[in-house]
Amino acid sequence: MEDQGKTQDFIEAYDLMDSVGWLMRSTLAAMRQEIEQRMEPFGLTNAQWNPILKLYTGQADTVAELARGCMQDAGGMTRMLDRLEAKGLCRRRRSESDRRVVRIELTEQGREVASRIPDVLRDVHELGLQDFSDTEAAQLKSYLRRMRQTLQEKSGQV
Repeated sequence: MEDQGKTQDFIEAYDLMDSVGWLMRSTLAAMRQEIEQRMEPFGLTNAQWNPILKLYTGQADTVAELARGCMQDAGGMTRMLDRLEAKGLCRRRRSESDRRVVRIELTEQGREVASRIPDVLRDVHELGLQDFSDTEAAQLKSYLRRMRQTLQEKSGQV
């Protein structure tokens, strides 16, 4: 019975649905949903546009680099690349200098699709901030960067 009282006290003292974490998570979920809808005409899911964009911008060109950059395990990334390759958006090529290394590259179709991703992301970003002044949007980003920095420092991730 005592535990129930502590739980009730916690619920009354801390509104989970109004916590910064829940608000950020639900905002991100809404952004992901909007991005997914806008990526549908390109044949991309929310999970697929990120590796395509990383290949397009030169941030990664191997499974391991893509997995790290997309915060995914290598096995999951390999399966993702199988699907993207089946759609004709990318292909794997063995490195000529080191046959153990497999490079991932976009096809012409993949480059065309990838070239449209930044516009979609910008449009969704602007949609989410449309009711903010320039000053408010800058403040929000500043607060989020500061919060991330603090959390990374406290967890030793910096």
